[in-house]
Amino acid sequence: MPTWEGKGDEMNEVIVSMNNISKSFPGVKALDRVHFELRAGEVMALLGENGAGKSTLMKILSGVYTRDEGTMEIFGKEYGDLTPKQAQHAGVAIIHQELNMCRHLSVAENMFLGREIRGKVALNNARMEEEARRILDDLKIDINPRQTVGDLPVSKQQMVEIAKALSINAKILIMDEPTSSLTAREIEDLFRIIRKLKSEGCGIVYISHRLEELAHIVDRVTIMRDGQYITDGKFSDMTMDQIIANMVGREIKEKFPRVECLKGKKVFEVKNLNAGKMVKDVSFSVYEGEIVGFAGLMGAGRTETTRAIFGVDQKESGKIYVDGKEVKINCPMDAIKNGVVLAPEDRKKDGLCTKLSIRQNLALPNLDWVCNKLGVVNSRKEEALCEKAVRDLRIKTPNVEIDSGNLSGGNQQKVVVGKWLARDSRVVIFDEPTRGIDVGAKVEIYNLMNELKKQGIAVVFVSSEMPEVMGIADRIIVMCDGRITGEVMARETTQSEILTLATTFEDKKIKSN
Repeated sequence: MPTWEGKGDEMNEVIVSMNNISKSFPGVKALDRVHFELRAGEVMALLGENGAGKSTLMKILSGVYTRDEGTMEIFGKEYGDLTPKQAQHAGVAIIHQELNMCRHLSVAENMFLGREIRGKVALNNARMEEEARRILDDLKIDINPRQTVGDLPVSKQQMVEIAKALSINAKILIMDEPTSSLTAREIEDLFRIIRKLKSEGCGIVYISHRLEELAHIVDRVTIMRDGQYITDGKFSDMTMDQIIANMVGREIKEKFPRVECLKGKKVFEVKNLNAGKMVKDVSFSVYEGEIVGFAGLMGAGRTETTRAIFGVDQKESGKIYVDGKEVKINCPMDAIKNGVVLAPEDRKKDGLCTKLSIRQNLALPNLDWVCNKLGVVNSRKEEALCEKAVRDLRIKTPNVEIDSGNLSGGNQQKVVVGKWLARDSRVVIFDEPTRGIDVGAKVEIYNLMNELKKQGIAVVFVSSEMPEVMGIADRIIVMCDGRITGEVMARETTQSEILTLATTFEDKKIKSN
């Protein structure tokens, strides 16, 4: 495999060439004669809506999937179908959005998993730790190779994945939504490493829905839509509006659509809620005709608050009211029966049964409604529930028998919401509802929240994206260190004011009008 010093014509050499790549799954044509190229020493942004085929294409390149047709060259050598091991030997490494680490093993053990360095009798742990430390030091990553991976934050685990890729001499690095769980400081650290790898001739495929990041690191862009190649070119030659229009096939006039509603009666109230170390004396209300957004930095206690309200985590004290009536919530079923539902942060882990069909996911929490007195499912009721959810939420699927795990992120989110809306819920809580989904699907989620708002349903959402909170919420509650430190009206505040409140480590409350 060639290596580069970071200079000369070799830095522009095409190191990956994929032509006329097609791939089908039952009922779905995932890729249709797709073209893709990657050059040495560049960061290529692979963009498209959820379901556009980006991940499928990269899984073919990394040996996870086999192609139905098309040709593929890596470093000038033609390949047919690759296994993951063969792709690794060819210099390809992929860092998935859901990190693939053995949490009980050390950093060094994870880096050398499957290719351990052996001594005469046993594994040479000292040698593996020494090599791991050399690579980590080269990247200026401060992690002890002996540390257990499960004890590291997500950002550090991601750095270990990158170090692991470099330990196998990867020259083609695929990053799938690498910043979705990182703080601003951690993102800057990741960008530093990307620039270093790029200067050393590594070709990087960067998949992200955070389009604002592209200007910091991206050289070229390839855009896909509905399983097809649309266009590619220099990032500097494209405007953001052009990129979005090519991604979604239409012009998005409003990035954050907002509807105006009259503020009605109080629907939902939380008083003096305490739960664990991250929910301290939290009190807030939500009224008809408004969306309340929760802002704050990672670790502020926002997700823990939603989990305590929904009954996932045990409450130590506090009261919850729905339509003026106190409700007792000790478990999620209590919350559901009282009209309080949660679309969780990790939709695959906590919101869906990914091995079950869309139909089964939609029906599962509604069995008390779709079953008769004998516990037998009424197929007509179940079918009506599914048809309404698919129609109202515009879930993109050939049919409702498709496994929910095969849907795009945006459509998975719609299934999570759809199963709750069938119950005429009074309070819908969204935790990071647009994380990992594309710009077009984001607008659809915002429109869904607006529809709930118009129906008088109390809408609460947590987001780490400050422009999103300011663009969609009517009122913003800011948390820091488990406490509410401020409450502001979205149209009357600034990012600077929210950030100040988000870093206020004391109980300081600002009243809104």
